[in-house]
Amino acid sequence: MTTARSATIETRIPARLDRLPWSRWHWLVLTGLGTVWILDGLEVNVVGVIGPRLTDPSGGLGLTDSQVGLAASIYVTGACLGALLFGYLTDRFGRKKLFLITLALYLTATVATAFSMNALWFYACRLLTGAGIGGEYAAINSAIDELIPARVRGRVDILVNGSFWIGTTMAAALSLPILNSDLLPADLGWRAMFLLGALLGLGVMLVRRTVPESPRWLFIHGRQDEAEHIVRGIERKVEEDSGERLAEPDESITVRQRRAIGFGMIARTMVRDYPRRSILGLALFVGQAFLYNAVYFTYALVLAKFFQVPDGRVGLYLIPIGIGNFIGALFLGRLFDSIGRRIMITGCYIVSGVLLIGTGLLFREGVLSAATLTACWCAVFFFASAGASAAYLTVSELFPMETRAMAIAFFYAVGTALGGIIGPTLFGRLVETGEVMAVTNGYFLGAALMIAAGLVELAIGVEAAGQSLERIAPPLSTASRR
Repeated sequence: MTTARSATIETRIPARLDRLPWSRWHWLVLTGLGTVWILDGLEVNVVGVIGPRLTDPSGGLGLTDSQVGLAASIYVTGACLGALLFGYLTDRFGRKKLFLITLALYLTATVATAFSMNALWFYACRLLTGAGIGGEYAAINSAIDELIPARVRGRVDILVNGSFWIGTTMAAALSLPILNSDLLPADLGWRAMFLLGALLGLGVMLVRRTVPESPRWLFIHGRQDEAEHIVRGIERKVEEDSGERLAEPDESITVRQRRAIGFGMIARTMVRDYPRRSILGLALFVGQAFLYNAVYFTYALVLAKFFQVPDGRVGLYLIPIGIGNFIGALFLGRLFDSIGRRIMITGCYIVSGVLLIGTGLLFREGVLSAATLTACWCAVFFFASAGASAAYLTVSELFPMETRAMAIAFFYAVGTALGGIIGPTLFGRLVETGEVMAVTNGYFLGAALMIAAGLVELAIGVEAAGQSLERIAPPLSTASRR
């Protein structure tokens, strides 16, 4: 292995990775890295759907409703802190090392959660679980975008982030038997759900170990020989799968290698060099975070308060919404590479905001049932899910390689803190009033944030479809390009 040192090198590695045809090797990357979002969706939704068992004295914990809400906030706090900590470490020590560490942390904390005997232990486990998942956002998005060819990066990234909704759908579906005390004892069902998440995570770990370090990260950090070895191995596998010999690209990049950069350089890059992109990232993240964390994750409260839906049947209404979210990312994702980022992100944010206004008006007039309100949410989130996934794609693409993971972590942490902590608290209080108009105003606020984010994208968005990451945002270490 070549050790990190200060040197100037010329390399064609980015162009060689971008010109690869899609192959079984790319499916391996997609499986090993992308499937963790299913676990994230499961973890985010699990406490909400098993809440009745956590508050039931026979469940073994006997938490109060406020303690269940606190556990959700603690998870979000852990995710924000984990994103910032592991995002910095990902840029400093590499993508692979950190996406293995963060998954190991998730697995350990999730297993420990299943053995919780008191509220304090449960809180600590949720904090660590959130930290592991938060760290995944930075490490995984960085690795995927640096390994996937530029021409399909948009649809792959959006599909990966959209797979979050497979996990939420699983959580909603599993809640039906788990909350049925005739099938599972009250003190075992919710514990089994956490163990199931750990079992899925273990399977992901086995696949993920075969995914290599990002060659882009390696050659900038003085390990060009290792990067070259990895890329040659990938090219051999792709040529074996396709039966065709790959042409050598002409484009190269010259970089000055460095070991790491500090927080000062990261801050200057985001504020001084890319202020418009930073504003764009904040707008996209705050809009989608408020919509999902405030509106979607309090939907069970709305169903119970205004439509008298029993706790045990809430999952029946969450399942179609989760499916609608995933279908939106699946079917709209390809358009982000063909039509382009600016049009699609603008359209998804504004259309979902307009549909949310319509939903709020219908809710205010009292013409909706639990079923028809769910149908409205399916339409809103069909577009919103692709837009929300594109927020991660945007901040991953628009900042230099040396700061990519930290940029993802920063925008995720800020957006999630505003939407994931303030949003649910505010919206929960609106629901508690029992006043339709108060909840409607909350919907209008979410719609306004989404539409505003769409307009920001329209005004200052960067068209990145089909372009190499180095063209969109040259590495800070770039010496020259030809």
